[in-house]
Formats: sequence, structure tokens, C-alpha cells
Amino acid sequence: MPEMLLITNFASCRISKYVLEIVRSEGRYIVKIAIAFRFTVATILGCVFPGSASSAEPLDKNYVRSLAVPEHVVFVMEYRQADQSVADREGLRSKAAFSSVSSTEFAVDQKRHIQLYGVEPCSGAITVRREGYVGSCENYARAQLEILLKHPGVVFCRAFIDQRGKSRQQATCFAYHNFPGRLNSIDMLEEQLVSIGALRLSRSKVGKPLRPDLEEAEQIAKKNAFGLWEGSGEKP
Repeated sequence: MPEMLLITNFASCRISKYVLEIVRSEGRYIVKIAIAFRFTVATILGCVFPGSASSAEPLDKNYVRSLAVPEHVVFVMEYRQADQSVADREGLRSKAAFSSVSSTEFAVDQKRHIQLYGVEPCSGAITVRREGYVGSCENYARAQLEILLKHPGVVFCRAFIDQRGKSRQQATCFAYHNFPGRLNSIDMLEEQLVSIGALRLSRSKVGKPLRPDLEEAEQIAKKNAFGLWEGSGEKP
């Protein structure tokens, strides 16, 4: 059971089970990490890449790192007012990793699910040849989210205060992965999943993206034909 926690020249690399591929697209570098034949985007210790976009103030990465507890996964939800000022923070820690509920949602405990805001899987079935995947868009994206949730030390989320108390809370989330001497990374979950083509941006009825801060990430996935943008079958 989770415990409550009081919160007041680039080159390809090969590290253990992680196979790293650095891709340059439109003046920006992304790193693809193959884990069990799946891909995630991350920042590698010793390499510098542009940070994740966010609609709120820049993330205090030192603060996120300070939340880590050995042999636990720490979850923190930061609630914000409409003016982006911090209203409150809540947290807990668990010895077990958090589990996905769908391609865009994971369970923190029995009473609270976190839904990644403004992103969605494609519909129907896809074939992603470079990964040897044939199946549903939902299962493909959910597998990618499971990878990101498997080994983080901290999952830090931001939501507006009106989400507080809801059983399903829409948020934007960051994961801190730390494998000393090999990998040290804090990345936005939505940006990673969109950048690798696991998810796409949700759009309004008039076609505007709900997450304009992630349009560049989606363009990277499209240009490089990652994930659903390579997939055949029903059009994304």
C-alpha cells in the first residue's frame, strides 16, 4: 500500500540494457532509448538537450530530485491556481511502481487516477515495422506508458486546483529516472509519448490542439515517422 508522504559531437551510446539513438530534427535533438524493444525519450547524463515545454513556470528539477526516497516511488501532485501560482501540494510514496490504466492514465492508488491532459492514442490498428508491432493503437501507446512508469524515482504532476478531490485528475506529469553513472533524466511524460509517436495531440472541435506546447514534439514524430506516424492500417 502507498504511504502518505508530507510534502511542504554526439554519438550513439550503449548502456547496459539501454540502446541509445540520438536523432536531430529541425535543430533539436531527441534521444530514443530502446528498452525491451520499446522507445522512450530521455536526457542522458553528460549530454545537454533542450528542456521540455510547459505552460506553467519552468520545473525546478533540483526540487524534484530532492523528493526521491531510496527503494520507493514518490508521487507528488502540485495544484495550481488559474494564475499558475501554487495552491497546494500532496504526495505519497510506494514501494511498487504505478500501473497504467489506459494509454493516457495511471493509478496512484485505489482512489485516484491521473489522466495525461491533451494527448490521445490513434484509433484502430497499426503496424510499426521498425518495432515489429502489429496491434491496436491503444495497446501500443499503453505499453510505452508502462515503460515510463516502471522505474522512476519520482513522478511529479501539475494540475489546476479544480482537479483536487476528483477520482480522475487531468494533469501534466514528469518522471525522474536515476541510474547512477548511466542515466539521470527528468522528462515530461506527455512530451516523450508524443515525440516517439505513441500518442498524438487531442484537438478541439475546430481542430486546435489542446496542448499547443507539444506541437513541436508531434512534428518531430511525424517528420521521422515514429510510432503511429509510421503505422499502417487505419489512418491516425
